[in-house]
Amino acid sequence: MDQDNVVVAENESAPPESPPPEPQRGFLSEWTITIILLLFGTTTLVQAYVIPTGSMENTLLVGDHLLVDKLSYAPSGAVSRHLLPYDELQRGDIIVFRYPVDISQTFVKRLIGLPGDHIRLSDKQLILNGKAVKEPYVYHNTDYLDSYRDNFPGELNVHVAASAIDMLQNHVSHGEVVVPPGTYFAMGDNRDSSLDSRYWGFVPRDNIIGKPLLIYWSYEASTEELTDSAIGVRHLVDLVLHFPTKTRWARSFRLIHGYPLN
Repeated sequence: MDQDNVVVAENESAPPESPPPEPQRGFLSEWTITIILLLFGTTTLVQAYVIPTGSMENTLLVGDHLLVDKLSYAPSGAVSRHLLPYDELQRGDIIVFRYPVDISQTFVKRLIGLPGDHIRLSDKQLILNGKAVKEPYVYHNTDYLDSYRDNFPGELNVHVAASAIDMLQNHVSHGEVVVPPGTYFAMGDNRDSSLDSRYWGFVPRDNIIGKPLLIYWSYEASTEELTDSAIGVRHLVDLVLHFPTKTRWARSFRLIHGYPLN
């Protein structure tokens, strides 16, 4: 397995009807697949990542080490679809993907919008396809309202990527972003401190790698330590001295689940 860093930077017309949800993996099925991946996984099946920033708090914490299932969203073949329960991408899934602005970086966010979905934020509240959505996983670390971040797509008051400019100019209808075919809209759970689709646009389907399966280890470390290109001596000493006390034992082997958005 390769060890990579997930670089998670900090900071109305009705849409077409959604298809019926695909059957989800049950608890036993998830653990069976997890064990298979742990025993026989290669970079083709599973990959390890570490969360270095807080854009997915409190769902995923800085220092969470994840195993990512790279088969979950793979296109199923005539035979393979009977052997492994491939999933369709669903609103509310947590996904791992190549950052559209720089594919050498890997991000983890929550999938909010599917192709054809209409999305806006009103005073921090997500409005999806004309309905206010319950998001129990969302964390806000600021009280003030930002004209763009919290009333999206509102008054642009920050620098955004060219792909976000294209989104705002060509994919907004009646004050809502409309997700185009073959792409997805993703945001961090730490909604006030997440560099996400609001700032760089849509995630192409081909950029999606898979979804986090479980936290196999969680260790209290700083963003600076985890984003350093080389493992520093200070971090190694910290591991030796504080491994038992700074390991978040309660998070070890915790399965990661999405939250269905309707």
